[in-house]
Amino acid sequence: MIEIMIELIYTHITYTTIFRRLLSMSLTYSEIKQQYTALQQTYDYMLSKRQEIIAFAKSESITSVTFVGCGSSYCLSESAAFSTRLRAGLPASALAGGDLMLNPERYNTLLDKTLLVAPSRSGSTSEVVEALRLLQNDKPIAVLTLSCVTDSPLSKKANLSLELPWAFDHSVCQTRTVTNLYVANLMLTAFLGNDEVVIADIQKAINQGEAYMARVESDIRKTADFAWTNAVVLADGELQGLASEGAIALTEIAKVQAHSYHLLDVRHGPMVTVGPDTLVIAAITGNGTEQQRNLMRDIKGRGATIIAFADHADAVAAEHVDLAVISDNRLDVAVQGIPFIFIPQIVALTSADRQGINPDQPDGLVAWVKL
Repeated sequence: MIEIMIELIYTHITYTTIFRRLLSMSLTYSEIKQQYTALQQTYDYMLSKRQEIIAFAKSESITSVTFVGCGSSYCLSESAAFSTRLRAGLPASALAGGDLMLNPERYNTLLDKTLLVAPSRSGSTSEVVEALRLLQNDKPIAVLTLSCVTDSPLSKKANLSLELPWAFDHSVCQTRTVTNLYVANLMLTAFLGNDEVVIADIQKAINQGEAYMARVESDIRKTADFAWTNAVVLADGELQGLASEGAIALTEIAKVQAHSYHLLDVRHGPMVTVGPDTLVIAAITGNGTEQQRNLMRDIKGRGATIIAFADHADAVAAEHVDLAVISDNRLDVAVQGIPFIFIPQIVALTSADRQGINPDQPDGLVAWVKL
């Protein structure tokens, strides 16, 4: 604060710039920048629980996995279910907590012999807690919870409770929590499928995290610092659920319309909304490079601003995007989500700064819902 006031006196810096700098010191921003420190703790903790998790799953003789959550946790559940199908070879689904609470009997067949996994920041979200109560009152069900507080109502309903208090976000909008729950879910899936590549790549992503954020943040802010009113987040496979969370972050923090789609699916309808007021954030994989480049070309042709992420530079056609964000190492596709989610988080803060919105106090929202 003192340094900013001195700059005001000697350089006549504008009040708008001061306000933006103050906003950049928000709790939300601090939690974003602390996510890799928390991720190392989560990684070490999950590794320490690996054998217990595997033994628990075997003891329950599960035939499927069902993830349940609300809001951000539901988006993460979508990614986790996809990873489970791909990596553990188990049928897996994601259910919205509110849907399950309202219609528990509708999902009896789906939930038979399932492992129900509930990732949650607070461990207190009413819909999920009540849904579990209804299910457990009907018949026994194997429940594993992942929460960012200790001794929560959700933890008390679990057969196996995993707790990540270092990942708890005190701000309303989840950022650090999201990345940590995403990694915890992914490690759970990797344990069930004995996927050592994913486990090793997660550590690789964590190791590069601080340097990655320092290297790309300024360019992301510069690219996103204009009066866009519509955001589109594009990603495929295991990253699609995480892309939906990126859209939620943009909506909550920047108070803008944001949507997520599979990469090429944006051609099937949503392209009509893409124009000069649109910011597109796209996760580009190493497959189907020509088709992905053509898509970036066509989106750019409609006047949109594009930030494209990939784990190697050759995947992105630099001439068709405004900014290419490249991770420091090649990573498994699911692990690419760790550096990818940083982009919509910083874009959201940049827009909030420009609009004079306090990201720590989003209008009409609370940290978790209590019905």
